[in-house]
Amino acid sequence: MHRLEQLRTWLASVLPGQSFELAPASADASFRRYFRATFADGSPSRVVMDAPPEKEDVRPWLHVAELFRAAGAHVPDVLAHDLEQGFLLLSDLGSTTYLQALKAQDDAPQAVRTAHHLYADALGALAAIQCASRPGVLPEYDRALLARELQLFPEWYIARHKGVALTEAETAMLNTAFERILAVNLAEPQVFVHRDYHSRNLMLLDPAEGRGANPGIIDFQDAVYGPITYDLVSLLKDAYVRWDEEQVLDWTIRHWERARKAGLPVGSDFAAFYTDFEGM
Repeated sequence: MHRLEQLRTWLASVLPGQSFELAPASADASFRRYFRATFADGSPSRVVMDAPPEKEDVRPWLHVAELFRAAGAHVPDVLAHDLEQGFLLLSDLGSTTYLQALKAQDDAPQAVRTAHHLYADALGALAAIQCASRPGVLPEYDRALLARELQLFPEWYIARHKGVALTEAETAMLNTAFERILAVNLAEPQVFVHRDYHSRNLMLLDPAEGRGANPGIIDFQDAVYGPITYDLVSLLKDAYVRWDEEQVLDWTIRHWERARKAGLPVGSDFAAFYTDFEGM
């Protein structure tokens, strides 16, 4: 049976008597696919995850969803699941990302107000996730993993994208810089880290539609236990939207102040925190 037909059959079994239509919702950089199910009777739409079990394990997604939900973050509710087939039925957080919401603003003053509102919510959710952190429940963002990700720069950007072959001296110089970066990163306090906390993985929700409070958070299955500034840098130095340094500094200060009040492991010296932020 074709994979999509398997999914339809399963969905019909968990939603007996309901007529539905499936349409592609999104896909990510994996073998997972997402479909939006809409219903003839006007019931709220749902999202169905299709994760072929021979390619993707949905258990990390379910585990992180439980942790983040317990922290008070708004992640999709799991309405039904079949681990053997790799299907999840989820609540629908809508189709408007933070990035789309920000780009839709034509009026400059309104765009600024929208950004401040959205980022206040995103920083609040991030603080809630960090406050729920504890060791031993997520993989560690350890030296090996951080070093492997640093190597993406010479392997993919310098060699493949730019077509440049580094000399031995240049490689040694780069590795020395990486060692200094790693020393800063690994000395930071450790918290839950989403790993992709940015404008394409935060959803704009309309309370009037009953979807709940902003932001809806998605694509969290690779979460780890690691440096406290990692997600903050992902959000404020987003690859998809650029903010001037003054704005980044303002939001960083606000998050640091919130973190201190919440009892998160950040020091009383903002300059030291910002050094860690810049080092990340």
